[in-house]
Amino acid sequence: MSARVVWLRRIVYSFVWLDVLWLTPWVRDHGDVPSRLYRPLVLGRVLHLPTPTPRLVTLVLVALLVSSAIAALGKAPRVAGTAVFLLYLEWMVIAFSYGKVDHDRFTFLVALAVLPTVAAARRDTAVFAVRAIQVAAVLTYLLSVYAKHRFGGGLDAWLDSTTLLRAVVRRGTLIGDVLTHTPWILHAAQYGVVALELLSPLLLVPGRVGRAMLASVVAFHLVTFATVTILFVPHVVCLAAFLPLEDLDRRLRGRPLRARHLRPGEVLVHPDVAR
Repeated sequence: MSARVVWLRRIVYSFVWLDVLWLTPWVRDHGDVPSRLYRPLVLGRVLHLPTPTPRLVTLVLVALLVSSAIAALGKAPRVAGTAVFLLYLEWMVIAFSYGKVDHDRFTFLVALAVLPTVAAARRDTAVFAVRAIQVAAVLTYLLSVYAKHRFGGGLDAWLDSTTLLRAVVRRGTLIGDVLTHTPWILHAAQYGVVALELLSPLLLVPGRVGRAMLASVVAFHLVTFATVTILFVPHVVCLAAFLPLEDLDRRLRGRPLRARHLRPGEVLVHPDVAR
């Protein structure tokens, strides 16, 4: 098991608590919604998942919090991690079977799916897990471009639309409101957003290119939050897969850092679990 995976487990499983208790507490209210309003997602229909009730929602919530706490502590990571993935998937079905589906959960769900596959004695499983999360993050940006083309009347139409201007008018902040007086900046920003999303595969390039792209992506999310208060927190959390978290592990242990930079997906074996 790699040090990077150990830290990713701590970050991802701890975030589950933040998500269900603070970011999406409204999901709990779906247990009280009339059953006739329940329109399960395709997954819910295929698996014949039950209609949410107060008891079911509470059961899923408690089990999810307990299993994620166990997984975050590194106890029974494969069993607890699998339970977290299945329970969180059900939590998402309960959340989004009544209307809009948020796309910021894709990378997070992939992370929950692959983290339990890491075996302590096999380094290749850690490499696979990290790379899968990284690729999912890149695909999120690329699929966003496709969504703009499919649902925005064509990519050209989206680029020359007033999407960002409408977003600022509807949800703008003090910073965003200033931009309404210079709409050409918002128009140009739409081209910048698509360019950034198309360049997202550069995140997978090792060295300075990958680090520069990661900084650009993080800056994009911060600017988006500062102007229209939209922040895809689960996705941003998963960007930690691009960070050399193994260096943090070595710092905390008082060991010298490696002189060279690790490539994306390359990991160090964690000394406590490499048995």
